[in-house]
Amino acid sequence: MSTEQARMINSLKVSDMMNKNLVRIGRDATVFEAVSLMRKEHVSCLLVDRLEHNDAWSIIVRKDIVNKVIEPGKDPDKVKVSEVMTSPLIMVSNGLSITYCIKLMRTAGIRRAPVFDGENVVGIISNTDILNAFC
Repeated sequence: MSTEQARMINSLKVSDMMNKNLVRIGRDATVFEAVSLMRKEHVSCLLVDRLEHNDAWSIIVRKDIVNKVIEPGKDPDKVKVSEVMTSPLIMVSNGLSITYCIKLMRTAGIRRAPVFDGENVVGIISNTDILNAFC
């Protein structure tokens, strides 16, 4: 990698690559409803609405559904999102450098992170978003 390429990568921020298409779902929705919404919106994860402003953010991803519902043979119509969601989340700032974000995601073993502006979740960044930006 050239010095110029390294400089360009180091100047990129999470906000330059994040996906602003956030799809949300309620905690009381069923996993079947979550899967239907994922298909309709062409997304692989849903941000789960918080009960109160001070609650931790949560997410439901395909892996949660496969590992916690399908594999054990549970009925997606009877399992609530709140039973299988991932919470609390590792979140990143929209101003975080993409280089640090990549290191954080790799170290934490996560594939996506909601992007927080200090008050609200404003997007999500995934390893796919990062790869697509460089390819």
